Amino acid sequence: MKIKQIKTEREPTAFAMRVYDLLRRVPRGRVVSYGEMARALGKVSPRAVGQALRRNPYAPEVPCHRVIATNGRIGGFQGYRTGPALHRKLDLLAREGVVFEKGRLKNAAKFFRFGRVV
Repeated sequence: MKIKQIKTEREPTAFAMRVYDLLRRVPRGRVVSYGEMARALGKVSPRAVGQALRRNPYAPEVPCHRVIATNGRIGGFQGYRTGPALHRKLDLLAREGVVFEKGRLKNAAKFFRFGRVV
């Protein structure tokens, strides 16, 4: 499926495209950790995954709001760790039935795991 790119200063890298393609496999109502994404991409850095997502030009088709920290905390969104962007991420997840309580994912069963390494 062809996804529409939002106009950005630069084209996504080949690595970023791998991140976006993988993230599109995470179903609505589930979340995945930066660490799980990194492992599935071949043991790359979770920070590298976060940097690729920070510049995601394909939102909402590539649902970067579904990526959270391994410890169940919300993580960042659009390059921010607080403020309106983070509230937007929480709202998007709540609309999908993913709830956070006291700063952590309420139901760990919402974590998505990839079945195989890509």
